Amino acid sequence: MHEQYMQLAIEEAKKAEVIGEVPIGAVIVFDGNVIATGYNKRESSQKSTSHAELIAIEKANEVIGSWRLEDCQLYVTLEPCPMCAGAIVQSRIPHVIYGAKDPKAGCAGSITNLLEEPRFNHRAKVEHGVLEAECAQLLTNFFRQLRQKRKQK
Repeated sequence: MHEQYMQLAIEEAKKAEVIGEVPIGAVIVFDGNVIATGYNKRESSQKSTSHAELIAIEKANEVIGSWRLEDCQLYVTLEPCPMCAGAIVQSRIPHVIYGAKDPKAGCAGSITNLLEEPRFNHRAKVEHGVLEAECAQLLTNFFRQLRQKRKQK
């Protein structure tokens, strides 16, 4: 089941790539149904908070009619950063599933694990490695192409 939802997150990531954004996608599931999606729009919006997870969380809040997303699962192609991990904790999302690790900014196990921090009043169960190779390959290809474009200039 995790693979099905992660594949949808990958499709969201591909939407970001099409518009020149870092290909990261997110999907929020409630009661077995996708209720919100998001993809990275930081460059196109020029807003530092336009991460896939935050966009999906805001949409899910609207659908549920609450800031609490207590019965939801978040699927994201890349390990959440500190900002997104904080939003996940504040949203009370109980389960986060991600594809690729982020050794530079990951806060769901790579650098630290804010999602399972026992000192917070909420913790999320974290699972990683779902379609990891495919998620990582999206990012690898994107940054390889970006470097090639910069060399050509």
